[in-house]
Amino acid sequence: MSGPADTGTPVRRDRWDLVAVAGMLSFVAMLDMNIVNIALPDLARSLHVSLETAQWAALGYQLPVVALLLPAGRWLDQVGTRPALLLATTGFGTCSAAAALAPSAPWLLAARIAQGGFGALLFVLMPVLAARSVSPRLRGRAMSVPATLGPLGAVTGPAVGGLLLDHLGWRAIFLVKLPVCLAALVIAHRSAPRGGRLRPPDRSALAEAGLIGSATGAVLLALTFAPGSPLWLLLAAAAVPPLVRWLRGPAGRSLTALLRDSGTAGVHGTVLCVAAGFAVMRYLVALHLQDQDRVSATVTGLTLLAFPLGMALAGPLGGRLADRFAPRKVAVAGTAVTAFGLLLLVPLGDNWSPPDVAWRLGLAGLGMGLYGGPVQKLVMTAAPSERMAAAGSGVQLARSLGFTLGPALATAAWGLAGGGTGGVRAGLVLAAAIAWLAVLLLGARRRTRVN
Repeated sequence: MSGPADTGTPVRRDRWDLVAVAGMLSFVAMLDMNIVNIALPDLARSLHVSLETAQWAALGYQLPVVALLLPAGRWLDQVGTRPALLLATTGFGTCSAAAALAPSAPWLLAARIAQGGFGALLFVLMPVLAARSVSPRLRGRAMSVPATLGPLGAVTGPAVGGLLLDHLGWRAIFLVKLPVCLAALVIAHRSAPRGGRLRPPDRSALAEAGLIGSATGAVLLALTFAPGSPLWLLLAAAAVPPLVRWLRGPAGRSLTALLRDSGTAGVHGTVLCVAAGFAVMRYLVALHLQDQDRVSATVTGLTLLAFPLGMALAGPLGGRLADRFAPRKVAVAGTAVTAFGLLLLVPLGDNWSPPDVAWRLGLAGLGMGLYGGPVQKLVMTAAPSERMAAAGSGVQLARSLGFTLGPALATAAWGLAGGGTGGVRAGLVLAAAIAWLAVLLLGARRRTRVN
């Protein structure tokens, strides 16, 4: 059914309940990026498949998210926010229930692929919903909610998944998101402004998703093979043709024009770098604690929770500072704190205790919490109101690519440096370098359009 698009006009009064919905759904959508990984051995045993096959329970969600983010952003600029929100939330929850009931691997994979499609819609919708639910003067505070809770879902996924797996089994990791989806549906049905309709996506959307997905898949495979085979060079080269073809197409030209006109290309680069640097660090610190220091999985999980704790503490402050001062300055300061925290981890050695690691992680998390809301505000205020979803999809694509590429980059750096403690330190140097690059990208000020 087609109809007029949502014009993006803000609601007449601030709706913090809708901001809460944006935060809740951002949390569960990002939670799904990581929570399944810890259950892969149990999935393989239960469904009688190899571990490599079971891994597609995670990749089956992640790849559609990355491939569909940009097409979803263009589509959401043409439809109503309320019906799109209800559709995405219902679809996400239904697919999660279908995954929990899966009697076989093909069923599970189909459910996860479909859930990734609805997840892409949620990722793009959430910053738009937060921005449109409050007046512009409160936009920094509102956008800090999904900007903080989303990454929190990603970093707490393994801990939450481990608890559910130990006590309730692998099906619980899919069911745990249903109460959140139901609560979000109730609030959205009651509070979301009425208006706008759904319409079928453009035919070019599938072709665009295929080009983005194939380029991303080739890069991931290249990084996987990098430590042990020159095949990675061929795979990396295979990512170039689909990427070039996409950039030369209407969708690619539209996005590059939006980044150029809004002056936010550096901001998007910052988001990708911060997410990738964090993902590299988290993968290698966990590897070091468990393999080199022989720390238990429980202690490792508790140590890593210092990062999301820092984020949770600093996230609301970052939003308030962005509403009071220049959001770019706040974002640069937060990114610099994150980069400094990652730099302090570089000398990581066998004589470090978990508290030695934890306070450095907490410092990096404080910086990431400070930068999240201001960065989202920079992007959303620079974009034309009728293209907010497209702008938001670019940020979410950058973040998702960072989280997806990070572990592959960590594995490549660790392998090329010979593994062991030396490999971990080499990877941490890479993580810190990527984070400091983010500071430079964000500090290089560009003229932006403010709505």
